[in-house]
Amino acid sequence: MRVVSLVPSLTEAIAVTLPGALVGATDWCSRPADLDVVRIGGTKNPRVERIAALAPDLVVANEEENRPADLDALRAAGIEVLVTRVRNLPQAFPELARVLAACGAPGPPRWLDEAEAAWSAPPVPAPRRSAVVPIWRRPWMVLGRDTFAGDVLARLGVGHRYAHHPERYPRIPVEELRAAAPDLVVLPDEPYRFTADDGPEAFPGLPCALVSGRHLTWYGPSLAEAPRVLGEALRAALR
Repeated sequence: MRVVSLVPSLTEAIAVTLPGALVGATDWCSRPADLDVVRIGGTKNPRVERIAALAPDLVVANEEENRPADLDALRAAGIEVLVTRVRNLPQAFPELARVLAACGAPGPPRWLDEAEAAWSAPPVPAPRRSAVVPIWRRPWMVLGRDTFAGDVLARLGVGHRYAHHPERYPRIPVEELRAAAPDLVVLPDEPYRFTADDGPEAFPGLPCALVSGRHLTWYGPSLAEAPRVLGEALRAALR
């Protein structure tokens, strides 16, 4: 089986489960650290001709991360494309199992069982803390409705102010974000790389949690440790 992945989290999931199956991945696929495959461009601008030259049996993609036009071009080239849809945590586990089975895995890997077990506790009935969750600046964009990361945070007891916004990733002026008066600001290190010197200064007087974007937004092996890693970061910010 020859597989090309257009999604960083799926790249990691396939690589650790089926070593050798991946022949291509995007420039943003950073895990595993020693991944040695052909790079085929970005998630939003994959090089279709380079993918086709790899003669993959399957390309795995995501309805949010990848553009329909690129996926249609791959199909037109005679390449099978599997598209995932993950808007909340419960959807992640069967979608991961589906991808891995399509790539040739004989059954769910151990890490997937561990990830399900890590999230087996029921979600918090009503989030105890409120947050705004920027994912970009210049312009400022935040988590809105119906997002995987928003569901992850809710299950850790943190609701976000724009969970019911009409848009999934609305552009909100930073003045409005501050005026929303959240209990904390959650700043992931991707897709925008917020750091201690780039992000918190925009929210004076508000606790800021710098968190791993991989643990907040990726569905893959990182899910097994995400509750602990994220929980520690959120608690530290609220002390």
